[in-house]
Amino acid sequence: MAQDDWERLSGAAQERLVTALRVALWRCEQKGIKGDLFEDMLYQANLGMVPEKLARTRNLLKAMIGYDPLAEDTHPQAERKPKRTKSESGQKPSLQDLKRKIYSKAKAEPQKRFWGLYVHVSKMETLREAYRVANRNNGAPGVDGVSFEDIEARGVEEFLEEIRTELVERTYRPQRVRKVEIPKEGTKKTRQLSIPTIRDRVVQGALTQILEPIFESDFQPGSYGYRPKRSGHQALGHVSKAINQGKTLVIDLDLKSYFDNVRHHLLFEKVAKRVDDDDIMRLLKLIVKATGKKGVPQGGVISPLLSNIYLTEVDRMLERAQKVTQAGKYTQVEYARYADDLVILVHDRYGGRRLLAQVQKRLKEELDKLQVAVNEEKTRVVDLRQDGTIGFLGFTFRRVKSRRGKWWAMMTPQGKKRTALLRRLKEKFRVLKSQSISTVIGVINPILRGWVTYFRVGNSSKTFGYIRHWVEKKVRRHMMRVRQRRGFGWKRWSSELLYGNLELYNDYQIRWYSKQAKARPC
Repeated sequence: MAQDDWERLSGAAQERLVTALRVALWRCEQKGIKGDLFEDMLYQANLGMVPEKLARTRNLLKAMIGYDPLAEDTHPQAERKPKRTKSESGQKPSLQDLKRKIYSKAKAEPQKRFWGLYVHVSKMETLREAYRVANRNNGAPGVDGVSFEDIEARGVEEFLEEIRTELVERTYRPQRVRKVEIPKEGTKKTRQLSIPTIRDRVVQGALTQILEPIFESDFQPGSYGYRPKRSGHQALGHVSKAINQGKTLVIDLDLKSYFDNVRHHLLFEKVAKRVDDDDIMRLLKLIVKATGKKGVPQGGVISPLLSNIYLTEVDRMLERAQKVTQAGKYTQVEYARYADDLVILVHDRYGGRRLLAQVQKRLKEELDKLQVAVNEEKTRVVDLRQDGTIGFLGFTFRRVKSRRGKWWAMMTPQGKKRTALLRRLKEKFRVLKSQSISTVIGVINPILRGWVTYFRVGNSSKTFGYIRHWVEKKVRRHMMRVRQRRGFGWKRWSSELLYGNLELYNDYQIRWYSKQAKARPC
């Protein structure tokens, strides 16, 4: 077609052609394929020119959108006209558009090193999103004692402008982290949390917003921890499915103080394989080295991303083991990792013991390269056929036989998780013993809701029944104590009064795992 052909087209035909090119470009973006051809044609069409390659690509365009845009009365009535692209309307791409483009580029080119990222980290839009995420999590103040209420009273925009100025002028320096010791469940040991200031959380969040799309494209399918659109429930469903398929030889791996022993030079080497930006690397080193000579801080915004980057090579080794031992659609090896919690499942037949030993050997080699130590006391090799059990993300897995004679994976809440919940609730009842019952219920309901929401995906009916009865007794005893009477008031107050009028939490229904579940480990 020549320029004269374009001029002979009616206004409606011109509009259909431009719309069709936008639809084709939008669908290319959805499918993750390059749409440079359609983008060039759209640019020419918007300038009033006939695209040079339209004659040769007319059939391709027709196949992409499902109709011929130059034919009359063939435009689907239900076809939704796409919005103008950011470049057409003269707008700057949004942060979400930017992240999507970075991810698509990183996925298409696994060896590409990205540059020019620092300018996006210091944008106000990125800083606003990082502040929004930090504020949603509502963490405690850092060493400077500044809270979110203080920042909002002063002005969020002013606060973010100061951070942006420091980033642009390269004068930003992270402050010391506040160390907090929290007890580990079931032991007398403690775990150290490092709480950054809100200012540092915003900077870490902004850096995470830009780096995450790059490394998300490199992460493997078996990694579930702290990743977009992935959850602990998905990891549990993966393990349960593998056990049902006969993978009953399990390596229950426990890494010794993993977050405290990440080697900085190895971490920076892994990041530099995908990032060719000196300012980004300088900022990352300032953040990581602020907490010590090794390790990443538990409690830092960027720590989950860095911990996943550090263990990606272990995931790749296990993915290779899957492919090498795969027969058709059946695999001999499966694994699931959530941060530093890792279980590897091997089929018990076809030389399963030999394959298990090989996987253990290769796993040790990869961990030695990373200088990550294995906790020999807690790491176990379990045969679920011999009445063995494994613990993963708060659940205990065991293999049981159904009434029809079929073996399946039973997934129940760990006893220590139930004990920790009851201990926490008991402390709340003790502190609030002089308060009204409505105040007590208002405090314990969110705790129950969060715990039950996470554990409802397993075989938790028995545990839920015990907790429901225990909580009801505590509530009744509280009400009787206020009236200086003994007993639990079983005849005085009905269950309908407690769960209806007083609105005590009562949603203990089991809901089996689904891909949409987004709960994180309790």
